[in-house]
Amino acid sequence: MNLITADELKVKLDAGDEFKLVMVSSEWAYRRKHIPGSLNINHPSKVTELLGPTDEIVLYCSDPSSPASKFGYHLLTSGGYENVRRYAGGITGWEDSGLALAGEWAEQPTR
Repeated sequence: MNLITADELKVKLDAGDEFKLVMVSSEWAYRRKHIPGSLNINHPSKVTELLGPTDEIVLYCSDPSSPASKFGYHLLTSGGYENVRRYAGGITGWEDSGLALAGEWAEQPTR
């Protein structure tokens, strides 16, 4: 599994790199808190609507123990998507690092 760290992801976001950041959690969880700039895909049927097989994609979910981003990673890579990475820390790791969040329950970042 190709992983990306919180610091690497923050650098990509700060630089304005072209990639699709995807939260693979429920719509409610996404509305509550998500990493700014991310899309929400909560069902496999949305994949082909929002992602192309040549897109650079970073997946994440709620926390390291959630299987959603692992499942999404395997679904995409087995379906021919070649440039997929997973941020394993999820929302909890991002928030614990003091990084910016968006959403109805998001608090101000500490860094």
